[in-house]
Amino acid sequence: MKMNHLEIEFKTMLTKEENDRLLQLFADITPVSQTNYYIESDQQSIRHAHMAFRVRTFKHREAELTLKIPQEVGALELNQNLTPEETENILQNNIFPAGEILDTLIQKGLPIQDLKVLGSLETIRYEKEDEIGLLALDESHYFGKTDFELEVEVEDFEKGKENFLDFLKQHKIDYKPGKSKIARFSENL
Repeated sequence: MKMNHLEIEFKTMLTKEENDRLLQLFADITPVSQTNYYIESDQQSIRHAHMAFRVRTFKHREAELTLKIPQEVGALELNQNLTPEETENILQNNIFPAGEILDTLIQKGLPIQDLKVLGSLETIRYEKEDEIGLLALDESHYFGKTDFELEVEVEDFEKGKENFLDFLKQHKIDYKPGKSKIARFSENL
């Protein structure tokens, strides 16, 4: 996991057939199963502040707490590793650990006491470095739905966009804009 960093990414939704074709590029990669638990208030204060807040758990490593804050280009991603006890406190009791993320939420005037876990989205992720950036092929499951997406995280917006579109063309994939996982999750609540 990268600690705090500026995330610049491009994504496209995929059909199952496109996903299956791209899986060949990840033949040597063991997928990671992860579960995102999305956190929000009944008043949708996080969404109204244009942020995203989640806990991500993994089978064989520490969970992480993430707050994404939009920037002019990309999003500032604040990350905090969680102990098993902290993870359980969030998921069971809506108690958030001290640290930069909690401080940021308080500083922005968000109602910490109203925040709660809304539900989860499970993803099987194949991830690898490529010449165009960090590629991630995701199969996500939530509310009885399954969808597929390709994400690429880049360092430079303009060059990254050009390389991403070239990659899609090379692999005969039509660009299909997709909302973020949290937005797709929220639409199905």
